[in-house]
Amino acid sequence: MVQEGIVLGHMISKNGLEVDKAKIEVILQLPEPSSVKGIRSFLGHAGFYRRFIKDFSKIAKPFCNLLNVDQTFEFTCDCKKAFETIKNALVSAPIVIAPDWTMPFEVMCDASDWAVCDVLGQKRNKIFHPIYYASKTLVEA
Repeated sequence: MVQEGIVLGHMISKNGLEVDKAKIEVILQLPEPSSVKGIRSFLGHAGFYRRFIKDFSKIAKPFCNLLNVDQTFEFTCDCKKAFETIKNALVSAPIVIAPDWTMPFEVMCDASDWAVCDVLGQKRNKIFHPIYYASKTLVEA
């Protein structure tokens, strides 16, 4: 049997799910986006691994602001910080475990005026292990 393998862009092994290092190498070498198209491209690539990044929407908020129709494109210090934070998070992304259907699940939630985040996980040997991260940026409506 195979000990580990890549399925749908994720490395699967006895440890659980983790990011495919070959795919994130491309993201790590990306220069800072210089246009709205570049922001969309970066968010598309990084968003594929958002389940590994806690509070992804909160971190990416400065990028989302640049995507507004009435917003002029200005890559600020907040955008640079968000860009580097996402890139670093991908390099150090935690391994998420597969669910054990015989054990209870825990959901942790957090909300602010502009984002909602949650983590689905399970405690194994008194240690919380994430299964999935989810976050969503809110709009005024």
